[in-house]
Amino acid sequence: MKGQSISTHRSGNPPSNGCNLPTCEKLPDRSVRKVELGRKVTLLRGISIIIGTIIGAGIFISPKGILQHSGSVGVSLVVWIACGVLSLFGALSYAELGTCIKKSGGHYTYIMEAFGPQVAFIRLWVELIAIRPAATAVISLAFGQYILEPLFMPCSIPPMAVKLVTAIGITSIMYLNAMSVTWTARIQIFLTICKLVAIGVIVVPGMYLLFRGETTNFENAFDVSKVKMSGMPLAFYSGMYAYAGWFYLNFVTEEVENPAKTLPLAICISMGIVTSCYVLTNVAYYTVMSAEELLASQAVAVTFAEKLLGNFSRVVPVFVALSCYGSMNGGIFSVSRMFYVASREGQLPEVLSMIHIRRHTPLPAVAIVYPLTILQLFVGDIYSLLNFMSFLRWLFIGIVVLGLIYLRYKKPDLPRPFKVPLFIPVVFCLTCFFMVFLSLYSDPVNTGIGFAISLTGIPAYFFFIHFKLRPWWLQKALDSFNKTLQIMLEVVPADQ
Repeated sequence: MKGQSISTHRSGNPPSNGCNLPTCEKLPDRSVRKVELGRKVTLLRGISIIIGTIIGAGIFISPKGILQHSGSVGVSLVVWIACGVLSLFGALSYAELGTCIKKSGGHYTYIMEAFGPQVAFIRLWVELIAIRPAATAVISLAFGQYILEPLFMPCSIPPMAVKLVTAIGITSIMYLNAMSVTWTARIQIFLTICKLVAIGVIVVPGMYLLFRGETTNFENAFDVSKVKMSGMPLAFYSGMYAYAGWFYLNFVTEEVENPAKTLPLAICISMGIVTSCYVLTNVAYYTVMSAEELLASQAVAVTFAEKLLGNFSRVVPVFVALSCYGSMNGGIFSVSRMFYVASREGQLPEVLSMIHIRRHTPLPAVAIVYPLTILQLFVGDIYSLLNFMSFLRWLFIGIVVLGLIYLRYKKPDLPRPFKVPLFIPVVFCLTCFFMVFLSLYSDPVNTGIGFAISLTGIPAYFFFIHFKLRPWWLQKALDSFNKTLQIMLEVVPADQ
């Protein structure tokens, strides 16, 4: 969907096309510093993006899906560890892709390289119209709910108040990401530290009690009579969902310092920390609460704190809100790069691949998510949409890893600074497709609706991209849209 763009001269003088707009006359001299997305993501920032996005509200509020479906304390801990290992397999596969395909964009870019623009556009289409706005709105609603909870205790919070605070939170995240890459990364580090501190507040006293001999709840932990084999697939589904987010650093590969070294290292360190945190947190929960108490709790971390830490339990909702805010920040920072790259590939309006002339941020690519998210927040049926689309995430991740295996044979000479044994992507690919099958089996109606929504990307691709069947008036409107936004937002194409 390429349109015309306004260019600037490196000399800083007004362009020779007669433009006398203030924006055109006063553009700063660009000869000193190129307008581009710099490599500002260090190892520490990369780790904070992954950890900060994976760990949301779930581990604090409702980490009981695995226990509910497995039926046993001991088996549930084994599932948490197994899901961590399987997620590491997926993360290592993405690390190989990120080091041999040195482009930002994550899933979209890898599907484009392996299977072409048609399949990549469908992934982009689903992300843009449904998954990203709904996912952002859901985690943002959790932020709004828990940031207000200390103010309203013990009363219920008015739903409109939650939505208004949520809208403020989303706006602040969008503003932060549009204004500064550096400050976005710094705040992500701070929020990640807050998450780890909150987990430490749970783990340390729990481990202290465990080592003092509080093992009552671990007696008969592997009681076979309580294990539900029929529920094990759903237990793994819950676990894999809890670890989702390890792929977000691959969305910003072009901004990572020395990606061949930083990307695999950040992924391995992050997955080790997240898996340890999840397992130890659940051990701490089981030390203080029985399985029945945990399943009955509406907010597990709050119940834990009330039993062990007294009035400190009032602080828990604040930690949960900060955790949600970190997930919001990491998600927007990463996924905006997918839209930036898609525009650069000609599959979205050209203005989305432009960069602010002073702040060097992909402002239009960040801003495109904002109206869609706010719309979902106030008028959309968010949770139904997530049910429709949840299986599509695993379908496309499976396709990406299948693409890694395909590229091993299609492009054997492609430089691979980091290469994993073949069994790792094979095992993870089978896991993803098993989860897709499980979705079809357990919820065929919602899964079918989600699949039908994704298929609307096929006619959209052929109409807008392949055949370029745009009426002259629509093309003229797109060109005008690109120019107007470029002037309003003070953005220009990135320097090559």
